[in-house]
Amino acid sequence: MKNRLKTPVFPSVIPDIEEWPIYKLSEDRRAFIQDIEVFALDRLTRKSTQKVTDLISETVFQERIRIKEERWKVDPPKERQFWSRIRSKLIKYSLDKPDAEANMNNAEILQSIIHRYAEEIVGTFRISTFRFARRFLTLFFNSLLQARQRGFWRVGGQKRRLLVEKLIVQGELEKIRGLATKGTVVVVPTHFSNLDSILIGYVLDLILGLPSFSYGAGLNLYNTGYTAYFMNRLGAYRVDRRKKNNIYLETLKTMSNLSLQRGTNSLFFPGGTRSRSGKLEEKLKLGLLSTTVEAQRALYQQGKNEKLFIVPVVLGYHFVLEAPFLIESYLRAMGKERFIKSKDDFYNPFQIIRFIWKVLSEGNDIALSFGQPMDVLGNPVDIDGNSYDKYGNLINVREYFMSEGKVTEHLQRESEYTKDLAEKIVARYHSDNIVLSSHLVAFAAFQMLLKENLRLDLYGVLRLPHEDYVFKANVLKDVIEQIRQELYQMEVVGTIKLSDVIRGDIEVLIKDGLSHLGTFHLKKPLRYNKAKEIVSEDFSLLYYYHNRLDNYHLDEVIDLKKDAMLTLEPV
Repeated sequence: MKNRLKTPVFPSVIPDIEEWPIYKLSEDRRAFIQDIEVFALDRLTRKSTQKVTDLISETVFQERIRIKEERWKVDPPKERQFWSRIRSKLIKYSLDKPDAEANMNNAEILQSIIHRYAEEIVGTFRISTFRFARRFLTLFFNSLLQARQRGFWRVGGQKRRLLVEKLIVQGELEKIRGLATKGTVVVVPTHFSNLDSILIGYVLDLILGLPSFSYGAGLNLYNTGYTAYFMNRLGAYRVDRRKKNNIYLETLKTMSNLSLQRGTNSLFFPGGTRSRSGKLEEKLKLGLLSTTVEAQRALYQQGKNEKLFIVPVVLGYHFVLEAPFLIESYLRAMGKERFIKSKDDFYNPFQIIRFIWKVLSEGNDIALSFGQPMDVLGNPVDIDGNSYDKYGNLINVREYFMSEGKVTEHLQRESEYTKDLAEKIVARYHSDNIVLSSHLVAFAAFQMLLKENLRLDLYGVLRLPHEDYVFKANVLKDVIEQIRQELYQMEVVGTIKLSDVIRGDIEVLIKDGLSHLGTFHLKKPLRYNKAKEIVSEDFSLLYYYHNRLDNYHLDEVIDLKKDAMLTLEPV
């Protein structure tokens, strides 16, 4: 691949870590939390359609249910006591005080709730921990590679950078580095695995040389002591997806907004959670994404010219450790069939180490495709941060936030901007997606399965006895070739990207895809049996990996030859 990086080539944009915005924010954590309290309180009392009393009552009700039904060991201490006190105060003020005084007291209650949430959400950044983590991860990853490939542990010499050689990194990397010196970079990746944050952080730091990013981490990840220790000190902010109440969500968005205004680079997954189906995200959550638009407007209101730059990133793996759990969750949620619940093992440290070993030691490339940077309106920008409309005309983003000659807050207008931005990010996901051999082979095989069983719905196909079928190699080869020709045309017009092996010999492509597909899984989506026939041990997993190329309408180019008889051979 033309732009594949073999070694880190970029020096740090800002060598002095103490000058990084995320470090300055951490050092000013107490004042930052106070700013969050003031901003969120004003937003909730001024903009909310609910009365403060109702807002608090609803939150107390939801939190008491959460504590009773879904407690985690990582939850803040004395939660039950805290919410019991809040409930008692709310009842007392509502019954005993005049309306004006009750409203004042309820505002105090609301502020105490915001403060508790802010303390829970906002993390810290410790330089010593960051340096240790950087050294440890590089040493750990590369040592695994060398132990596997050389038979012993060796951390010096020319093999030290083998991890980077496993990465397919594409995109306008120089532009992203340039923009990081002119404004704040917001990276919005696709999300398939809990390994995503580690890999993106590695690339942003050791390859692109960018100052550390603030990033959201699910509170469930903090259940492991070692994980919690590092994440608490590496700039992560905690996101508790169990909490759906308006006070918590507003506090979380306020944190993001004010952090961006302070120039802190940010990374969050706009899809909200890992893709259960294996598909690229098609619909994004607008909560955190809206804070980029609001922060940009706020900067203009403050008379500043700093801009926020949105950078979509598409990750691609040959296999995903959590795939069995994710696809079964997706199929259960569809409500068509009951599946045996699979355990999500990614929180087991030993499983993580085994997974990383497999990824790094068996030739499993990982693709990271950095999309074209854009402003908060979704317009492309050049290396100097200038914005251009779809016709290539230079535009002034500030003017889009102005009314009657001045920059004004207009949340409904900004909501529409956020929706437009989300649509443009999704479009970049699809056009910047890098097709790996496993993606193509899985898509072709499952399409054969679908087209051979046109009378069955998806769930009927998934219930077919996989042990009864062998995929005809010659038909699979023909289907892949038909799809590949379409992919060539799509690449020419810029609607998808291809890895090198896709363009090579088709026999090599198929062998490469089969060798990588589901390497870690006990049940293989596709594999060669002892007779060198292509078989599947799990149609649901095959469907998961097939979905990476879903929504490109590639199924429409497949024409199974009438004289090919069955594309699948019953055993």
